Amino acid sequence: MADYRLIADRLAAEVAAGRLKPGDRLPPQRAFARRHRIAGSTAARVYGELIRRGLAVGEVGRGTFVRAARPPVEPALAEPGGARVDLELNFCVLPDQPALLAPGLDRLVRHGLGDALTPVGVRGTPEARAAAAGTLARGGWTPDERRVLFTGNGRQAIAAAVSALVPVGGRLGVEAVTYPVVKAIATRLGITLVPLPVDDAGVLPQALRAADVRAVYLQPTLHNPLGATMPERRRAELVDTVRELDVQVIEDAIYAFLGPDLPPLAPERTTVVDSLSKRLAPGLTVGFAVPPGHLVDRVAAAARSGGWAVGHFALAAATEWLADGTVASIVDRKRALAHERQQLVRARLAGFDISADPGSYHCWWRLPDRWRAETFVAAAARRGIAITPAAAFAVGPGHAPNAVRLALGSAPAPALAAALDVLAALAEGSPEDEQVD
Repeated sequence: MADYRLIADRLAAEVAAGRLKPGDRLPPQRAFARRHRIAGSTAARVYGELIRRGLAVGEVGRGTFVRAARPPVEPALAEPGGARVDLELNFCVLPDQPALLAPGLDRLVRHGLGDALTPVGVRGTPEARAAAAGTLARGGWTPDERRVLFTGNGRQAIAAAVSALVPVGGRLGVEAVTYPVVKAIATRLGITLVPLPVDDAGVLPQALRAADVRAVYLQPTLHNPLGATMPERRRAELVDTVRELDVQVIEDAIYAFLGPDLPPLAPERTTVVDSLSKRLAPGLTVGFAVPPGHLVDRVAAAARSGGWAVGHFALAAATEWLADGTVASIVDRKRALAHERQQLVRARLAGFDISADPGSYHCWWRLPDRWRAETFVAAAARRGIAITPAAAFAVGPGHAPNAVRLALGSAPAPALAAALDVLAALAEGSPEDEQVD
């Protein structure tokens, strides 16, 4: 009996040597099995191994394709890359932000540095809780200050919530395409992710009914990567569903400050997670978790045991900026900037299948049929433009849409406009025009 790993090794060598190129379609599994004189089940395991190694990606109804040569998904979405134009990560920092933030730091150094150098717990300080509650309020909902918890960043807030709500070996429902870090968190916590099908309005309530989960992680406002906001009717249907099924919700609101003013889905069973990284800057991170009252102690314990508590200096600085209006001022400008970036997208990519909320810092591009996402990503990289294929966000490795996400927050406007023009010209062409070394 053939060892599927040895066959996968040979195909991996073909990819490394460039004989199998990004975007190349692998034969159907049945044809592959006949060619290599192996069982169909062995061929399936070979393809599964290539997907597991990040060398191939499956697309529903299309087949299995060689992935673009790139680092593993999670690091690629968490660390700056070397591309001339970064449309992969959203690091939006206003040119004059240092000057805007300096007065708050100056006050902290002059009057509160001593306290800021001492430890602080996940419940922070009364001043921090009051400032955070006011900032997180939206859609008529204002969190109870006693329920506000603090972590080092938004990813740690998600990890604490997931750890508190889902036991080791348990199942967590997530949108079928989702924030990639959630996949890494689930793996480290020993949790199985259950992909929930979505349509243009968001998660399908009937999918949640069939999922057999006790908790679900969702991004109903400015979804990453889809860029969409769940409409009112779907929100109401989903709220009814989670209440009927007694499902706990983890709502990731990290981009919600840019979108419509909507409350959490079902506040009495929702743990809201958020952060300052998008409002301010990725180097100024404080995470927030606001659980329902009966879960506060459990989420707090998870944050402490995971080592995810906030540092006192970072919390003290954030409190200064939240309380004196600096964060609100920066947020107003970033909202305006996001709208300007979306206008650039609509102008430069007119005629393509683009979806995004008008206030989002990213957009979802369903590519023309002649292009495969991996081929397009590789072609863009050769032009110095970093973009992200749908496979990076897909929970099931065999269920990646033929799409890419463009992050609009990092590149200066002129560079973004020029990059969009390059990508539009590329998409108008054909993969056959590309010469892959």
